[in-house]
Amino acid sequence: MPLKYALVHEWLTPKATGGSELVVREILNHIDADLYALIDFESSNPESYLYKRQIGKTFLQNFPSARNGIQKYLPLWPLAIEQLDLRHYDVILSSSHAVAKGILTTPEQIHICYCHSPMRYAWDLTFDYLRYSKLGSGLAGWVTRYLLHRLRQWDVLSANRVDYFIANSQHTARRIWRCYRREATVIYPPVNIAEFPFLSEKEDFYLTVSRLVSYKQISLIVKAFNQLKRPLVVIGTGDEMNKIREMANSNIQILGWQPDNVVKKYMSSAKAFVYAACEDFGIALVEAQACGTPVIAYGAGGALETVRDIRSGVDTGTGIFFRTQTEAALVEAVEKFEVYEGSFSSEYMRSHAAQFSPQIFADRYLDFVNKCNEKRPFLQ
Repeated sequence: MPLKYALVHEWLTPKATGGSELVVREILNHIDADLYALIDFESSNPESYLYKRQIGKTFLQNFPSARNGIQKYLPLWPLAIEQLDLRHYDVILSSSHAVAKGILTTPEQIHICYCHSPMRYAWDLTFDYLRYSKLGSGLAGWVTRYLLHRLRQWDVLSANRVDYFIANSQHTARRIWRCYRREATVIYPPVNIAEFPFLSEKEDFYLTVSRLVSYKQISLIVKAFNQLKRPLVVIGTGDEMNKIREMANSNIQILGWQPDNVVKKYMSSAKAFVYAACEDFGIALVEAQACGTPVIAYGAGGALETVRDIRSGVDTGTGIFFRTQTEAALVEAVEKFEVYEGSFSSEYMRSHAAQFSPQIFADRYLDFVNKCNEKRPFLQ
């Protein structure tokens, strides 16, 4: 009898279109699984591949403004995910960057978690969350600190419900070990390389594409290019949009949100893609390389696994790192990039990006799942 699979993700909305959603889509391309999430607004979206699909969801679905995001209901996430009853499945797959891994399971089931990140709100971004949130100061701030403390406790506890962890990078695997003391197998997420147009001839502008939120460090990039006086295009939207518009000089274009075809056009035409955040993987860095566009990136996190600094080998260089998240370091990196600009091979960058293709992800993920299923003692 075929095994019954369930796939659990945090949320499915038209505004959630990042790397974790690409993983969900790729898994569903190869495994016949029923889908569950905290909230779902994709099955009612005619433009979504999930349109009219039956998707299990939690009580958060009916909360006010849930469609625009449920971050304000963060303390309720653990309770909500634990209300999903998946006892009739053989294998639970989760795609988790917060609480999806916390699903309740039985001893007869196995749970394989593809972890994009331990919950950032509770760990790495705790102090940013307190600093920039309206709930970060005064009496409300102490209540928020206590809730985040309890969230960390639940996060560690729920990690023990996972039988096998997969990490999206070596960087994330180290964070999983640090937070949960669990080993994780690294399988890089899928990047739709074929969808990104390759151009070897570049135009005279730099590009960054990102959500405009504090930890993405877009304000740092804008300040550095104010000094450099080089043309920069910023694509994306978020809480810091007004702040970034106000600080940007005339050499910087703030385009806001743009459809995929426009993003791809700019990404393939830019002389370099600039990124200043510390990412667990950093899918945009691979997308830029797929376009044959070199990367100027903060040298930490997943970038160290996807970008090759040209100073370590001219023939295999796909970008340049800067080592500190400061304007001075980024200015120096851009100036150094312009020294090496003619040495980058667009064709090599494209071939380098190909190692992150959907097919490679699918082969490795399915092989891992099959090996986990073979270890099920009650099937022997």
